[in-house]
Amino acid sequence: MAPSVVYMEETMIQTQGLTKHFRANSTTVEAVRGIDLSVARGEMVALLGPNGAGKSTTLRMLTTLIAPTAGSARVGGHDVTHEQAKVRRRIGYIGQGNGAGHNQRGRDELMMQGRVHGMSKAAARARAAELVESLDLTEVADRKVMSLSGGQRRRLDIAMGLIHAPDLLFLDEPSTGLDPQNRANLQEHIVSLRRSHDTTVVLTTHYLDEADALAERVVIVDHGRIVADDTPSRLKANLAGDRITVTFSDPSDAGRAAARTRVLEPSAVVEQTGPALDVRVQGGDRILPRLLREYDGDRTPVLSAEIARPTLDDVFLNLTGRSLREGRASATPSYPEAQEVSA
Repeated sequence: MAPSVVYMEETMIQTQGLTKHFRANSTTVEAVRGIDLSVARGEMVALLGPNGAGKSTTLRMLTTLIAPTAGSARVGGHDVTHEQAKVRRRIGYIGQGNGAGHNQRGRDELMMQGRVHGMSKAAARARAAELVESLDLTEVADRKVMSLSGGQRRRLDIAMGLIHAPDLLFLDEPSTGLDPQNRANLQEHIVSLRRSHDTTVVLTTHYLDEADALAERVVIVDHGRIVADDTPSRLKANLAGDRITVTFSDPSDAGRAAARTRVLEPSAVVEQTGPALDVRVQGGDRILPRLLREYDGDRTPVLSAEIARPTLDDVFLNLTGRSLREGRASATPSYPEAQEVSA
């Protein structure tokens, strides 16, 4: 009997204690404080958190743009500190800034990027044409980059990151500055790239619907540390719960209902605001009918009731007491005198 063959799942990202500090005005800024992360080939992972949480700094270390202060990271099987060229051959990176030369034409920049990655001239031209069309750049691709709008430059940067169909694609807030149609086009292209090439994708975003739609795994970062790592559905179910809002005719009725609810559902979070009762609980669609029967039995008439499913923002609020939408500080110290602290 022939021996069975076991295929090992490739780990595309493996970090241990990944840390980054900066020095600014004699103060140490701890941007990333020991990230332990493992991402398998083909995964689509969203890295979430408010600006300043350490997401972009983490991506910059994983893409070899800055060196870690401590800890280690391997990307595509290569060490980010000692094998930078090998890492860069396997990845695509779309950062928050513009990467194309201002005096160059967009199509030329795409073809040059393809050639840098070892593509033949014909293959680079064909791939550039494909991306120009899919990202709605046809009318502006042969113009100088300096003449493009902010949204057009963003789409060109995205095309440059996708030109060589990388094994591992890093996207740092890729949809910023894009209108809804181009956001949808970008999402379709990412899904198609992943499906046809088994591409691993790691993205940061402030569009929660984008993370929910694209990622099967969400990693939430706060103050430079991972505070949650799971599927969007499990995070929402386990860490946020459903929100039931019940409205009564007067605050006294709501008060009686609140006391009754705390007895019936001890694990629920119950808050009263005037005549309205807010109940955060797991399995709201199962519990609401029971609550309504109890209120009716207690002769506490209900005017209205509704269930709201949790969002990823609810998850982050529950974990940290802050909204994902809060905070617009840069992830890296913005002062000119900020200096990296390397190992």
